Amino acid sequence: MNCKKSLLTVAVALALPLSVMASGGASGTKIDWIVEGELGTIVINPYDIAPLTAVIRNGGYVLTKASVRVVPKKGGQEIRYDVGPQTLLTHGGIPVWGLYADYMNTVEVRYTRVFQGKSEEKTETYKIRTAPVYFEATGNRAQSPGAFQIDVKTRPSKEFQDRLYFINNLLSPGPKSQQVVWNNPVGGAQEWANYPQNAVVDTTGETRWFMKPDAIYDPRDPFKSGIMMGFHQNDDGTLTWGYGQRYVKYDIMGRQVYNRLISPNYNDFSHALSVGENGHQFLRVGSSDLRRADNTHVRTVRDVIIEVDSESGNVVDEWRLFEILDPQRNIVLKSIDQGAVCLNVDLSKSGQTLTAEQIAKLEAQHAFGDITGTGAGRNWAHVNSVDYDAEDDSIIISSRHQSAVVKIGRDKKVKWILAAPNGWRGEWKDKVLTPVDKDGNPLKCRLGKCEGDFDWTWTQHTGWKINEMSKGDIIYVSVFDNGDGRAFLQPDDPKEKYSRAVVYKIDQKKMTVQQVWEYGKNRGHELYAPITSSVEYWKDKDSLLVYWASIGVGSKEGPAPVLTEFKWGESKPSIELKFHNTLGYRALPIDVQKAFAK
Repeated sequence: MNCKKSLLTVAVALALPLSVMASGGASGTKIDWIVEGELGTIVINPYDIAPLTAVIRNGGYVLTKASVRVVPKKGGQEIRYDVGPQTLLTHGGIPVWGLYADYMNTVEVRYTRVFQGKSEEKTETYKIRTAPVYFEATGNRAQSPGAFQIDVKTRPSKEFQDRLYFINNLLSPGPKSQQVVWNNPVGGAQEWANYPQNAVVDTTGETRWFMKPDAIYDPRDPFKSGIMMGFHQNDDGTLTWGYGQRYVKYDIMGRQVYNRLISPNYNDFSHALSVGENGHQFLRVGSSDLRRADNTHVRTVRDVIIEVDSESGNVVDEWRLFEILDPQRNIVLKSIDQGAVCLNVDLSKSGQTLTAEQIAKLEAQHAFGDITGTGAGRNWAHVNSVDYDAEDDSIIISSRHQSAVVKIGRDKKVKWILAAPNGWRGEWKDKVLTPVDKDGNPLKCRLGKCEGDFDWTWTQHTGWKINEMSKGDIIYVSVFDNGDGRAFLQPDDPKEKYSRAVVYKIDQKKMTVQQVWEYGKNRGHELYAPITSSVEYWKDKDSLLVYWASIGVGSKEGPAPVLTEFKWGESKPSIELKFHNTLGYRALPIDVQKAFAK
């Protein structure tokens, strides 16, 4: 044996780039330490935005089916799913999803492989080491750049033990963001560039997925920043959402389907993206250039809905709410807390309200932007959700600054208004629903207060139709009643404020509304969430998921959201999780099997 030649060979091999070694070089030599099982290499975070995912490459085999089990920690939650042939082809191997962070994970895979016409079934175990959870630090001491801190207040009932919750949260803006202003004195939604804090947690409080968005998000770039909102899991398991000037679609492994700029006719996506039955998407945006009656050009604020063909990206319709609703109605604007106008949390204005004179002064001064005021070019509507109703080709919107949930037809005519009747005039007044009791008898109401247990919603979020419960003219709508400005008042003691999750039954023919379920009033200020938050029905568990996303916002302790999920009709949650030091927006369950089945 030539010792000098052997030592030279080893030295050259050690000096080769890893990519050359992994490919086997010209000789095709296999580097065994790169391959753990009988398949190919393990690629962590294969698409750069989801660090708790991996792909076990197919190793040159044709894989026809597979199953994955992420072995849980002691007392932890198992994640198990099947993988179909299309998914195996798309990712070039077996996708692994739901790994623990900063942990040596054990992953069991079963797969069928075909090689030279022979089909074999294999079972293997892989070890996959992951990095810690990391979100961009903003300098806010109350918010952690690491994993969510979660207390399990109510352990899940047996039916809910397999739940995985997508948490759409927002970190405080840092010095890298908030560098773009559209109008004076304050910008539109573009100014709000909270760094994303999106993750999936299990029912034990462990983080099983998180987004590291650097590859698609840049707070310094006005066309790559904004607040990520409007998350929706589609029937094929992919996620759609928007941020700033973009709306996007990715699978849960982080693979891009599309990432598009909004049409230049519009700007400032935030809050809401809904998917219609034909795949069209409904986005809440603003107008990039509106010529007002006084010939002033403005960018409008959160008051336009556009319908987009998701295949072509074409805008096929629009709802200009400043022409459909009454942008001069100010009764709600005069009663809400100016210290927490949703995205604009200004503690120096806590407890303060606007007068009619102050609102009129803004008009006289031609002051425009994301400021509380009447008229197009100001935050008069603050639409925070949109839902498409295929039954009559309509949309249902939630307008926070009108404390109203409104249904509008394709003809741009208002069908009904779920709101206190005060302040509505002309044609809108006739569209306000009449509250009734369980027997259909009208309830007496005065100045925003009604007899019995019925209440309207105040500065609400997420007005969504419950399709599974609705039939014909009778529809059910779930709403998160934030509760600020309740009955058009600020209480003497702020601790009297409370929020509710509420379900209404609406008879669209008789123009009546009945309150059929609520939760939160009984717990008072403990669950008061002045901004953001959501409530949504989920068919798979026959349940209502409620995210009290902004509890404690502005307090010394920092925001501490609470997640609850209820079996339909129940008065106690089947699970309750409490988060610490993070501001929430919305939560939804994630169906892993749906994402990998094809």
